[in-house]
Amino acid sequence: MPTSLPITPGQAADYGSGSARTYIKASSVANIFIGLAVFLGGFVVFEPAPYELLLAAMLFCAFMLGMRIPAGILPVLIPVATFTLGGIISSFMIDDYQRGLIYSAVTFFLGLTTVFYAILIQNQMGRLRLIFRMYVLAAVATSILGILGYFGMPGFEMFTRYDRAQGAFADPNVYAPFLVPPILYLMYGVMNRSATMLPVRLGLLFVLLLGELLAGSRAGWGLTLASAGIFYILLLINEPKAQVRAKYILMGVAGLAVLIVGVIGALQVDAVWAIISQRAQVVQEYDGARLGRFARHAIGFELALSKPFGIGNLQFGVIYGEDEHNVYLRSLLTYGWIGFVSWLTIVLWPLIAGFKSLFRQRPWQVYFQVAYVAFLGHLMVAWVIDIDHWRHVYLLLGVIWGCILLERKWQKEVLKTRLSKAGRIAGTHPDSPRPAST
Repeated sequence: MPTSLPITPGQAADYGSGSARTYIKASSVANIFIGLAVFLGGFVVFEPAPYELLLAAMLFCAFMLGMRIPAGILPVLIPVATFTLGGIISSFMIDDYQRGLIYSAVTFFLGLTTVFYAILIQNQMGRLRLIFRMYVLAAVATSILGILGYFGMPGFEMFTRYDRAQGAFADPNVYAPFLVPPILYLMYGVMNRSATMLPVRLGLLFVLLLGELLAGSRAGWGLTLASAGIFYILLLINEPKAQVRAKYILMGVAGLAVLIVGVIGALQVDAVWAIISQRAQVVQEYDGARLGRFARHAIGFELALSKPFGIGNLQFGVIYGEDEHNVYLRSLLTYGWIGFVSWLTIVLWPLIAGFKSLFRQRPWQVYFQVAYVAFLGHLMVAWVIDIDHWRHVYLLLGVIWGCILLERKWQKEVLKTRLSKAGRIAGTHPDSPRPAST
């Protein structure tokens, strides 16, 4: 499946209609598989999931067909490699080193998916729309499974856990954050897209919000509220027309009112009230207990100071009975000091490099803003949960880097146009040198 072609459709036309048709057909086939891969990201009940198998095949085909890795993506590829190297070194701190090697291999593969998505987006900006539409479909489908399971529909029990909706995931705490990017994307669609599709978008948004609520994930709830608030503020800041800003404010107030009324109404349902009353406490017993989550964090960071190579893959859970539930602590203990520095590079570099793009009017701005805000939110909740193997986190990272690469291409084209224009002006200036007469 070709993913990096040497010519664009417009350039292909210069070589003849046959080349143009070949490009379009190849691109269409590629897009089918890209969309399918994103959709399968919502169904990760077991590992390896169909998502990994399909993406592995796509990566293999892409490299065999000559996919080129642009220099602009090296700031993510290199730290992913060193992050993996740290995991490999840490694996040999325990007897069962094979477990660590497999875990590190999965880490590197997920890092490659970030690079892959970034290249696909750089090659064709239009793939952003495909990616987000398929992401929405995946989120809605997996949410419906979780909702049906939560309300006791026969045959759907496997889509719940601990009396919480988890969709087609192995953990409600992964499922709930997975829903946040499509929620933001649908928010934008409700406020800005055509009115004819408004009922559909509202319906899809309702399904996702209900699925989020029934997941009973405090991290998911907080991530949804924080991300929606930041995204809404960005929309207001970036909108130059006062009339549209006023529309955003009115819709924001109306949406908040509907949300409050909807939550109050949902609480009247015993099954919903049960999960809200149980999960609404900020600090659960297993968080603040003697060896609870927060106590383990303190123990883990102190331990990491004396273990530069880590303690081995998932060994913290073996010693203390529970995993770290903190990706920064995990990067220290599972990947060593080199892994910790690499992880910070992986997550902070794109946030810094792409910050200005949040405020630049570009065709891809909304996709970038959704991915950036959701990714930033994930980094915040990562203080209480491990996200180093969440597939959708690497997808978001790929979208961010893809948009960064698009911005660089945009800037190069702008500079090229300015230089060309300056050259034409210089050539017509009265004082410009004239060719010698013969």
